[in-house]
Amino acid sequence: MTILTDQLEYNTERDHLIIPEYGRHLQKMINHAMVQESKESRNRLAKAIISVMGNMQPHLRDVPDFQHKLWDQLFIMSDFKLDADSPFEKPSKEMLNASPDPLPYPQNYPKYRFYGNNIKTMIDAASSWEEGEMKNALIFTIANHMKKSFLSWNKDTVEDAVIFDHLFELSNGKIDIRNSEKQLTESSQLLKMQRKTTNYKKQYKKNNNRNRKRY
Repeated sequence: MTILTDQLEYNTERDHLIIPEYGRHLQKMINHAMVQESKESRNRLAKAIISVMGNMQPHLRDVPDFQHKLWDQLFIMSDFKLDADSPFEKPSKEMLNASPDPLPYPQNYPKYRFYGNNIKTMIDAASSWEEGEMKNALIFTIANHMKKSFLSWNKDTVEDAVIFDHLFELSNGKIDIRNSEKQLTESSQLLKMQRKTTNYKKQYKKNNNRNRKRY
């Protein structure tokens, strides 16, 4: 019994797996290919390993550049030490460890934050439309959305004139309905719709938790 326990191999004593999804046996195949003296043997083994890797991920066969991805992973798992010919450009350790370029997050700070950033995009789009019924319908849809967003921030009431002034300001004067006789949806109706949506979400979450299987 002591002899058997002495032969046990613990994961903490094994080599680190660079891509654990492929398992230890594939890593051993790559290590074996790396020590082959003949480049012909290394190339033959590399192609065989790529075939095994592809069979392990059949759901990715229709993904563009699937073979390219497998070859990149092969060199990564060899710590870029496998000297074999690849049909694609070999990746480098510097490229893998390079920091990604910073994302160009929008650095705009809207004056009326409760409307959100998307409202400015909607207003700019409406400003570019030709005059007509479609544009007027879009403008009042945006205005109603602004009123609903305003009420989410101030759960009381808001005059239509306030929304019209904000719309005029956010559109840089391109949309002016301040003298319009058309009214927006009543605040009480918008608040009622918000409460209905909130209650529906709460009820859905409650039912979902109730129906969740317990093991």
